[in-house]
Amino acid sequence: MYDDVLLPTDGSPGAEAAIARALDLARTGGSILHALYVVDTGPEPPGLAGEHRDTLRAAAEGRGRQATALVRERAADLDLRTVREIREGVPYRQILEYAEEADVDLVVMGTHGRSSAEPARLGSTAERVLARADVPVLTVRLATGDEQPPRSGYGMYDEVVVATDGSDAAERAADHALGIAERYGADVHVVYVLDTSVYELADAERSIVGLLEGGGENAVERVATEARERNLPVETHVLRGAPARTVLDYADGVEADLLALGTRGLAGQGERFLGSTTRRVLGRADCPVLTVR
Repeated sequence: MYDDVLLPTDGSPGAEAAIARALDLARTGGSILHALYVVDTGPEPPGLAGEHRDTLRAAAEGRGRQATALVRERAADLDLRTVREIREGVPYRQILEYAEEADVDLVVMGTHGRSSAEPARLGSTAERVLARADVPVLTVRLATGDEQPPRSGYGMYDEVVVATDGSDAAERAADHALGIAERYGADVHVVYVLDTSVYELADAERSIVGLLEGGGENAVERVATEARERNLPVETHVLRGAPARTVLDYADGVEADLLALGTRGLAGQGERFLGSTTRRVLGRADCPVLTVR
């Protein structure tokens, strides 16, 4: 399914969960794992002397060698082939360029989480990669405090949630999610949300509500049919509410190990930015999120 998996890493302790996910997907698929560290050459503090600049650059390169070596060591324990790369430049551009040059099939990267006191947020690098990548991207919330990385093995993905709106991007995301579910023997939950912020369903004619619900039922059934063909346990739900919040609440309720959706919905095909629902889901999700353009 994935011959080459790209893991951009910064070597921080919080990235351990992303490393664990990338290693296990590569392990189960016999993939080559590419560990990439980017030395950020963005704007520097004004007045920074050349010798200080060189010192900072050398320190960053040292961190990169250490971070990628750690991934290689972990991969060697699993008998995985690895490629290490350290580059300089704007991080998201280097990640995208490397992904294209190495012809990778999947990018796995960490992204900011949300504490109870913080608003939903995505790191700028992650958001730009998500919006522009031509391959699926699996984002994993950076761990905080004493959180432990997930245990390797078939229990890593037990519950997979697919959020669909019937768009091509959502169906591509579903296909990848079903592939992971099949690999790990997971149960599949397919969800469609009637957006009550757009449709005043309480005041709408019954026939109109029926058409909207019928469209949702058709969308989830297409994914469910594919799941059944793969002999996967599957259930479907057409829900009502604000899409991002409803999807996240459902994922929390089933203790999802993976949530999959398209980066853009029906109204924005082909545009290189994230839809508002996708952005909100990515900013608030506790479980890994798989997105596909």
